[in-house]
Amino acid sequence: MNAKELTAAVEAMLFASGEPLEISRMAEVLECDIEQIESLLLNLANRLDESESGLCVCKLGDKYQMCSRSQYAPLLREILDLKRNTPLSPAAFEVLAVIAYNQPVTKSFVEQVRGVDCSGVISTLCQRGLIEEKGRVELPGRPLIYGTTAHFLRCFCVSELDELPPLPEKSDDKLKETIETNEQNRLEKQNPKSMETVVLPDGEERISEAEDTAFNEAFT
Repeated sequence: MNAKELTAAVEAMLFASGEPLEISRMAEVLECDIEQIESLLLNLANRLDESESGLCVCKLGDKYQMCSRSQYAPLLREILDLKRNTPLSPAAFEVLAVIAYNQPVTKSFVEQVRGVDCSGVISTLCQRGLIEEKGRVELPGRPLIYGTTAHFLRCFCVSELDELPPLPEKSDDKLKETIETNEQNRLEKQNPKSMETVVLPDGEERISEAEDTAFNEAFT
């Protein structure tokens, strides 16, 4: 196939799939190298832009998807009788932020950061397609690890995780402080008289406090 035919083939694949396609898979099917597929995708994206098409090509990590343009979302919701999804709760956004900026992570890590059980929230985020299981850690019990999905990138209008807004400079220190504080709270519940204070990374001492909003404070 010549370049024009290959571009048309890529367009057909994206349209028929409806889901993000890995560029390596397209290269395999079309018997081309990845660089050539990337060039074809760029040509297709430019053609759609120049013709002011209602469709566009979205890059989602190492995957690509053909999507409708955002300005037509109200019309599509009306014609397809779609209802808006229920907005995520503040707790869900906090858990999603912990996973997005630290992935891959275990449920235990997320719960250390927030100081509360996160099973229900993680399940909801999985059902929404924003996070997914990425494997298991070779530790006792082989806990699952979680990471974000291509749908997450699309929802937040970024092509790569590197495009997410940077965290404040002191976020890492505050995150460590939050984890240590929550771990101290857990130990004190097991043995209340064992210790009364937490030693923070900077050497200061503070009375332990269990706060559901710990992560939110850590990143603001």
